[in-house]
Amino acid sequence: MRADRFPYFDARFLAIAHRGGFSPAAPIELENSLRAFRAAWDLGYRYLETDAQVTSDGVLIAFHDDALDRVTDASGPVSTLPWSDVAQARIGGLEPIPRFDDLLDTFPDARFNIDLKTPGAVVPLAEAIRRHGAQDRVCVASFSTPRLREFRRLAGPRVATSASPAEIAVSAWLPALRRAWPLRGAAFQIPVLEPRTGVPLMRFGLRRAARRRGREVHVWTINERSDMEDLLDWGVDGLISDDLVTLKDVLTARGLWEGSL
Repeated sequence: MRADRFPYFDARFLAIAHRGGFSPAAPIELENSLRAFRAAWDLGYRYLETDAQVTSDGVLIAFHDDALDRVTDASGPVSTLPWSDVAQARIGGLEPIPRFDDLLDTFPDARFNIDLKTPGAVVPLAEAIRRHGAQDRVCVASFSTPRLREFRRLAGPRVATSASPAEIAVSAWLPALRRAWPLRGAAFQIPVLEPRTGVPLMRFGLRRAARRRGREVHVWTINERSDMEDLLDWGVDGLISDDLVTLKDVLTARGLWEGSL
């Protein structure tokens, strides 16, 4: 499952707008709204990051949190609410929560990096990708190895996925197992530090393993210019950021910007 097998990775460098990112046209509080994604696309971003959740009646939506409370004017767990209720919520008090079908329809030329947030979203996401013929323009990730394994089984080998937590752990910390361990993910999409333990994931062994096995390394969520510069010097293949203006500026200065415009 080398990255060069998938059309998704055809850019020289992947600049990925995290939950649509923020820019002059869309403040950060409008994350994961169609307005945020439109602003990122209009700024030239080809790659948009988002999350997959499912309502109690099976509607797949682009939404990060398990509950509506943090970013909308409504409340309650997404998985216990029907779409008719979720549809009334407004992100930042202004923007509706998009269905995944709407996202794929509205941006037919965009590439989506999708985080599977819940087990219930696995089947609807695989079906949505198949229904829209979007196999070549998505990469699916998950913090859950079983969830990602099930998605791979349903979606088939044509759909790119990122390395699972187990695959990342072996590649970063267990050099004796790196070459023998099965690796289905086409990219290591990682933070600089493991979120729960604070242990560094950005290790030269992982980068060497990625290069040797034809995988890419993408790092999230990088919002400071100095961190972007350091990671580019380190040799990463993609950066996931909220700060779309700064990331575009840094990549343009280095001749790495390949936007949609």
